[in-house]
Amino acid sequence: GSLGLSLLPQRRQEERRRRRRAQQQELLLAVSLGKHPLQNRWALWFFKNDKSKMWQANLRLVTKFSTVEDFWALYSHIQLASKLTSGCDYSLFKDGIEPMWEDSQNKRGGRWLITLAKQQRHTELDRFWLETLMCLIGEMFDDYSDEVCGAVINIRAKGDKIAIWTREAENQEGVTHIGRIYKEHLGLSQKVVIGYQAHADTATKSGSLTKTKFVV
Repeated sequence: GSLGLSLLPQRRQEERRRRRRAQQQELLLAVSLGKHPLQNRWALWFFKNDKSKMWQANLRLVTKFSTVEDFWALYSHIQLASKLTSGCDYSLFKDGIEPMWEDSQNKRGGRWLITLAKQQRHTELDRFWLETLMCLIGEMFDDYSDEVCGAVINIRAKGDKIAIWTREAENQEGVTHIGRIYKEHLGLSQKVVIGYQAHADTATKSGSLTKTKFVV
């Protein structure tokens, strides 16, 4: 048993090396095909709420991509968020990070949360989500893009939600910089306030309200 545990860091390192090699080969292929490589490789996940299954069984990886062209091919192929049924989510995360709080790269982090009114599903939702995806894959957050883990859109009957997840909730400078730029890209007015919640606070919330750590 203990030997298995001592091998874990080594296995993780090997896994990271293997992933890096695969990414390099993928980029070389992309460039040779005249495609435009992204700075990171991204994974799109889909969650469908089937009450008869465990949460993780409802989450599935759709595909991974690492070029601009492959992103647009994917985006034009999948259903728009506004057409999904209630209880469904899309998540876009950097390759190697799973879209759940428990992932080692998410657990100390949090999220900038955009809560939409019901009627915004037909007017703003798809634009906001596409803008969010562009912020991620285009690394729009200057020196703090490395802090970004991914983004999630929740389609819910009582109001849809979009969030950008970051790595370190205590990194106030990085988190607020990301929030400001995100708000700007969504075209939200100065009057609209968005809040950042630490995952740890969301996980241990009492009642339905999670305390907000930062606002922009």
